[in-house]
Amino acid sequence: MNKKNISDQFELLRKINKDPQSSQRQLAKDLGFSLGKLNYCLKALKEKGLIKIKNFKNNDNKFNYIYLITAKGISEKTTLTINFMKTKMKEYDELKNEL
Repeated sequence: MNKKNISDQFELLRKINKDPQSSQRQLAKDLGFSLGKLNYCLKALKEKGLIKIKNFKNNDNKFNYIYLITAKGISEKTTLTINFMKTKMKEYDELKNEL
């Protein structure tokens, strides 16, 4: 998987963690994704076992979903956060040395 896909999935996990009841349209807008790209990322996260997608059972509008981060997803999000911070610190150190 390339860095861009990892970054996209990391950002999506962060958004889901912050607001699990966000609509797909809202998630796509907030992340700057097309709906197609968002669905692709959601499907990938679900297939990896990082999220669960559930319908609101008692809702007349069956298009509303809740996105739940699994224990595996929390672990992966933590790993991605640590790697993200390491990368940013490395970039900072490189810029600092250039100056």
